[in-house]
Formats: sequence, C-alpha cells, structure tokens
Amino acid sequence: MTPALQVVRPAGPLHRVGRVPDAWALAPWTYAGPDNTFGNRYDDPQGEYRVLYAAAQRRGAFMETLARFRPDVHLIAELQAIEDDETFPTLPPAVVPREWLETRCVGEASATSLDFADISHSESLAHLRHHLAARLVHYGLDDLDAGDIRKRTPRALTQEVSRYVFERAESEDGEPVDGIRYRSRLGDELENWGIFEGSELDEILEEAEPIEAGDPDFVSALTTLGLTLS
Repeated sequence: MTPALQVVRPAGPLHRVGRVPDAWALAPWTYAGPDNTFGNRYDDPQGEYRVLYAAAQRRGAFMETLARFRPDVHLIAELQAIEDDETFPTLPPAVVPREWLETRCVGEASATSLDFADISHSESLAHLRHHLAARLVHYGLDDLDAGDIRKRTPRALTQEVSRYVFERAESEDGEPVDGIRYRSRLGDELENWGIFEGSELDEILEEAEPIEAGDPDFVSALTTLGLTLS
C-alpha cells in the first residue's frame, strides 16, 4: 500500500516579504508568464490558482526574496582563479538597490488552523514517487527524493507536484488542503509554506511593516547571502 501524503499545520505565525502596500496580496494575473505561472516553484502549471509564499522564520522570508541578488557562481569561480592585484581586483559585493526597501514590506499572519501537505516528509515523498512516476520519467529522473523537490530545475516538475497536491491531498476531515509545506533550498533550518489561493489566513497580524535598513533579520539575510545594500 502506498503511503499517504502527510498533512501538518504551522506551529506559529508565518512571515512574508511582499510588495507595498500589502505583503499578503496575491500578484495580479497580468504578471504571469506565457506558461501561466509566475516562475515560482509551486505555481499552478494550469494557471487556475495562485500561491502565496511565506516562511516560518522572518529571516527566512528575507532569505528567499533576496537570494536572486547573489552573484553568479561561474563569475565567482572565474575571479577566484585570478590573482588579487591592482590589475585584477576582487569582485565587488553583490548589491541590493536601496530602492528595493521602498517597494517591499513584511507581513505576519496566523495560519495554525490551516492544513498543509508536508511534501518533505518521507511518506509524502514515497507517495509522490509512486503517483507521479510517469512525470518523473518525462523529466528524465530515475527517482524522487527530498533533493529533487528542492532543486530550482526542472521547475515544471515541482509545479506539477503543486497541482497534484491541490487536486488530491486531503486533511483528516476529508477537506482539500490549504497549501504545501517544504524546506528551503537555502538551508535545512528554513521552513517554507505555500498557501493556495482561496485559503483564508486565520488572522493577519501585520499587513505591511516597512523594512528598515538596520532590521536585524534583513541584515542577517544580507550577510548570509553575501550581499550589501547600496
């Protein structure tokens, strides 16, 4: 018998970095690409529902949002091979434009009554491996493990996982789940939650907290990612 998808609930508040004036607002469909997604890991490949991405740790919300500013590893490798002298100076730090702070805000919400499919759980992985076997073969994979669902590519596969969970996963009460819980690719200690459109948060505790340059979680994320603020 194939194991079932495991369902969990957040133990505490969730955090999200979004655009002003409301961190919890869904992106307009007009921003979706030709494939009907927004290019995110667990977007709906059929373009019927949107996903709000949040984190259990406030620092984690910053990490996920700022990771795109990191320098390309190929450039880092090339410069590491060059002698550090006046002719070949060290790569300047990757920069987050200060204007970014003006267009982003932080939100906090309670979602402890919502049910999420924990796709990182061993039984959930076994379930997905069985039921999505044909899709794994389609994407050139000979297996499915925790590393596969955390990779950036093929993103189409993780989006199909989202669709499968949206259509098939149920809570103990037999109701559709509200989203997906998954570990961040940036570190095992970071816990992320994707909330399906149509699911209602228990309470929005903070809608749009301004981000200050000296915010401890923001600064910690910058430091970890090797970024500086312009």
